[in-house]
Amino acid sequence: MNAPSETPLPAVSVIMPVLNEERHLRTSVRHILEQEYAGELEVVIALGPSTDRTDEIAAELVRDDARVHTVPNPTGRTPAALNAAIKASRHPVVVRVDGHGMLSPDYIATAVRLLAETGAQNVGGIMHAEGENAWEQAVAAAMTSRIGVGNAAFHTGGAAGPADTVFLGVFRREALERQGGYNEEFIRAQDWELNFRIREAGGLIWFSPELKVSYRPRPTVRALAKQYKDYGRWRHVVARYHAGSINLRYLAPPAAVLAIAAGVVAGAALPPWGFAVPAGYLAAVVAGSLPAGRGLPVKARAWIPVALTTMHMCWGWGFLTSPRSLARKVIESRRPAVLAETAG
Repeated sequence: MNAPSETPLPAVSVIMPVLNEERHLRTSVRHILEQEYAGELEVVIALGPSTDRTDEIAAELVRDDARVHTVPNPTGRTPAALNAAIKASRHPVVVRVDGHGMLSPDYIATAVRLLAETGAQNVGGIMHAEGENAWEQAVAAAMTSRIGVGNAAFHTGGAAGPADTVFLGVFRREALERQGGYNEEFIRAQDWELNFRIREAGGLIWFSPELKVSYRPRPTVRALAKQYKDYGRWRHVVARYHAGSINLRYLAPPAAVLAIAAGVVAGAALPPWGFAVPAGYLAAVVAGSLPAGRGLPVKARAWIPVALTTMHMCWGWGFLTSPRSLARKVIESRRPAVLAETAG
């Protein structure tokens, strides 16, 4: 009697929202195509209106490998790109990867196994920030330290288990279709918002440190400031849209901004004692930079306090100044983007 054959591995679609990624796109796609995964694989790149060589590189990738496809994303917005790529893809497991993210060799195989073992609708792991110069190394250190991001497991690591959200994510297609995909009103924080809806519908989001994606930080102070201002702004929109979705970790940066602003005003009126709060904050940032920068070059360590302060202050300022009109626009829609019938 012949032994029963093994159950075939599910086919996987990798979706990539891409805009101005000429620096990393080719390497990112190579990390996908070289995955240690025996199942069928496709890559769908959603191309925004880039001003660099991204489209040219994507066309070369399509010519070089039949598993790679592209779809247009005229708005350039991430959630629209993700939904366009989901519609154009066809497999039961959907892996989200950014154009500057590098998957570890067994990422997809591990994620597929975890989906089966846990019954989760979405699994994800660690955003492993890695820099290529002193500034990016400093940002990476800040983004993986508790003083930089609090207790977020997908930044700092931790034990496997249920989570509010995860970095990027590997989804069951049925979960994405049930939720109508990403809400295209959320220019930022769309991952958090989607995962919240999945959890509200009874689905499980699972974090595992076995999963790791190397991430390239923003290359300048200005770019990091804009990134974190947008994070704070849109996280406040999520809080307005989904009551009860906020916690103390998200309130720490805006509280710090308010406390420091009050301290500066008090310092101007009652020098030098009024500056106690801003001085205390700076002292804490410098002290927290020491363990975060362990093993890095001196120049990178010197940038860490700047990276931490930029992240804290810009996230907090974005949260505090998030316009209610933006939240009303999202709340009035009350509908996530609806995915069209899956191709294939």
